[in-house]
Amino acid sequence: MGKFLMLLGLLLFTIGLLFTLFPHLFNWFGKLPGDILIQDQHTTIFIPFTSMILISIILTLLFNFMK
Repeated sequence: MGKFLMLLGLLLFTIGLLFTLFPHLFNWFGKLPGDILIQDQHTTIFIPFTSMILISIILTLLFNFMK
């Protein structure tokens, strides 16, 4: 369990570093077809359906390869 948590921490650190150093690489995230954005004068609602499905698929593949 300890090795898994260290690997997960390293992965999250790497992703955070990439988001910080190269934000232009991730401009597409949250703007995929199927992501819902509703803007009113005083309210903004964002429902990232497609982005969350993509993250789910990537994490499922990652965890299945780690077995």
